[in-house]
Amino acid sequence: MRQFILRRGQFAVVCLLFAAAFVCAGRRAEAQGLGFQGGVTVDPEQVSVGSHFETGELFPRFHFRPGIDGSFGDNVTLASINIEFVYRIPIRGGTWAFYQGGGPAVLLLRQRGLGARGSSDTSVHAGTILTLGFAHENGFFTEFKIGSGYSPALRFGVGYTLRHRAAKP
Repeated sequence: MRQFILRRGQFAVVCLLFAAAFVCAGRRAEAQGLGFQGGVTVDPEQVSVGSHFETGELFPRFHFRPGIDGSFGDNVTLASINIEFVYRIPIRGGTWAFYQGGGPAVLLLRQRGLGARGSSDTSVHAGTILTLGFAHENGFFTEFKIGSGYSPALRFGVGYTLRHRAAKP
């Protein structure tokens, strides 16, 4: 497996692109929301928590969903900044929707117990994430994330998105 490590200048460019996309993405206030999730990861085996912001529709059923996750355990701490886009497909006759998406991620990896006296090593990497999930219109969701690079190989999570809805006239 080839490693791709971001240099300090490249990391700054990625952060600026993330911030620009975040600012430009929020057009309408309705259906936007802040969400929280938790779950477990495989390879490495960890507990994961995180949050995200979901925009209203950029195009029909297409949303921008940046997020920040932290995973802990197995002598590794992993923080990821996810730059995801998701596409929702309503399930006929119900209040649920299937969604899929993905995007790039910036990963901050800290490994403990390396070297003399149990010191730690911290590095910055790039990865990609593929997301598959089901969401209820009340905000509850469950999802799988498949990662490449230094992202966890598989992440299962559940969460809730607090939605801002426009007032009805």
